[in-house]
Amino acid sequence: MTDIEVLAPAGSYESMEAAVRAGADAVYMGGAKFGARAYAENPDDTGLLRAIDFVHLHGRKLYLTVNTLLKERELTEELWKYLAPLYRQGLDAVIVQDYGVLSFIRKHFPKMEIHISTQMAVAGPYGAMLAKELGAGRLVLPRELSLAEIRAIREKTDLELEGFVHGALCYCYSGQCLLSSFIGGRSGNRGRCAQPCRLPYNGKNLMNLKDLCTLAILPQILEAGVTSLKIEGRMKSPRYTAGVVSIYRKYVDRYLTSGGGDWQVDPEDERLLKELFDRGGFTDGYYRRHNGADMVFTGKKPELRVIDEERLRFLDEQYLQGEIKEKIKGKVKILKGFPATIEVTWGDQSVSVFGDVVAEAKNRPLEKEMVFRQMDKMGGSGFVWESLEIEMDEDVFLPMGAINGLRRSAVEAIQEARCHAYQRTL
Repeated sequence: MTDIEVLAPAGSYESMEAAVRAGADAVYMGGAKFGARAYAENPDDTGLLRAIDFVHLHGRKLYLTVNTLLKERELTEELWKYLAPLYRQGLDAVIVQDYGVLSFIRKHFPKMEIHISTQMAVAGPYGAMLAKELGAGRLVLPRELSLAEIRAIREKTDLELEGFVHGALCYCYSGQCLLSSFIGGRSGNRGRCAQPCRLPYNGKNLMNLKDLCTLAILPQILEAGVTSLKIEGRMKSPRYTAGVVSIYRKYVDRYLTSGGGDWQVDPEDERLLKELFDRGGFTDGYYRRHNGADMVFTGKKPELRVIDEERLRFLDEQYLQGEIKEKIKGKVKILKGFPATIEVTWGDQSVSVFGDVVAEAKNRPLEKEMVFRQMDKMGGSGFVWESLEIEMDEDVFLPMGAINGLRRSAVEAIQEARCHAYQRTL
């Protein structure tokens, strides 16, 4: 199995960047409308367009949550305007709960992947087959399914299966809870759950489920047919996102390299996960049980833990402040009497950029080492040369500013080419 996806949450643009730097294959996030986390720091429309380009520049994917129940006016008047620019920019998929939204997107945005949200409560083979028939490409499994139930779905359909592996669990069946709506008028189906299940009743947290953590059983989850490992946490910080993603990235890579035999989890990794967020311990959820009192933490809310300074510094420097460097190849030509040119290749994209006309040197001629030095000043461009060839005549001159401009133009052109490859027309 080589197509395992580590799927990260992002409640903000910063969390999205941190997730990509930490090794996520894809990120799911909400925008200004229709997402089930209305109180996250969701980016505006411009931020979403930037996010789409960012993930594509690094070979990752972005999925948008459109997973609330829509009112008729929203479906007929607002949804198209909201999704159209994102569709054009190359949004990879939308996650939906509402059958009306599914039908609308299938009709108006035919090249967009549709993922069935866990809130649609498709929990068996026949529901999965129907989802496929209606045009979905992926099913986000309810958290309440066992490994055996997941295998039964896998045997009946070739839909991609996405399963939760880390983060919060609902006391009620995923997506079907009305407690917040009844108590305070804040409906989870409109993205406004107030989480009353986390509150104490009669002095005890009777419905406060521990967070899900599945590191110990990842091989069983993958072998049951799950191909996308979903981390919950769009209301969490970028540091939380980066820390959790980096650990699951580590174990997925281990599985891809060595398989699930002699599977062991480093206690230090489990400790870091608890330090990042703790509701009173972890549970492996419903994968191996129907229910269990030990899934609920009834005591007082644990004190917030503090990660040691070295660990904090590493997470911040590596994933919050770090930079991913993509490798590109370049060929520079500086020939007398012709415009300076550079051809840049990145994967299957290639661009050529022309600069100033090369003059004959009157005093000190240009040297290859000087060109290398200027071309290597990639700064915060997000690129590094994998190889750089320079062909040039003797006794030529080109100002340093012209060489720098050639480099900057080449970087902008290859970025534009990569993003354009994902873009669509309506």
